Amino acid sequence: MLASAIICLPQQSHFSTISSFTIYFLCSDGKLSGGVNKEGVAFYNNLIDELIANGLKPFVTIFHWDLPQALEDEYGGFLSPRVVDDFADFAELCYKEFGDRVKHWSTMNEPGIFIENGYNNGARAPGRCSAWMNNGCPAGNSATEPYIVGHHMLLCHGAAVKVYKEKYRVSQL
Repeated sequence: MLASAIICLPQQSHFSTISSFTIYFLCSDGKLSGGVNKEGVAFYNNLIDELIANGLKPFVTIFHWDLPQALEDEYGGFLSPRVVDDFADFAELCYKEFGDRVKHWSTMNEPGIFIENGYNNGARAPGRCSAWMNNGCPAGNSATEPYIVGHHMLLCHGAAVKVYKEKYRVSQL
């Protein structure tokens, strides 16, 4: 089924975007310490191989608004600096498992939109904001949390880029 879906992609296209490597699909609790889901790795390996076999270059986003609930519950997700190490570990797993074929990486999809909707107006997960922004928000502070999350997302990006440059860039050119 995967191969037939890829074959149906427009022939004039020369690249394909993989929206993201879903962290909980590769690491069930969002952390490498919880183990790597080998079936998830196999799924993405097959997807990448099919894209390439059909003449498409995979362009991968590491984070697309899908932080595991386990990390939200354990330490508040992007509200905590602890997310930086977990994000860097996950990025490294992606580079290690898929970097022999993936040459185009993006660390995060639209961080500004994620921050605005997740931590300022509460329109999207995790749905945090001040009551003066949205009476439906169960918790949050629209005056501070967007800045805290933005700071941690920048640190996550930097940590992921650092890992790539130090360990994988030369071997994956």
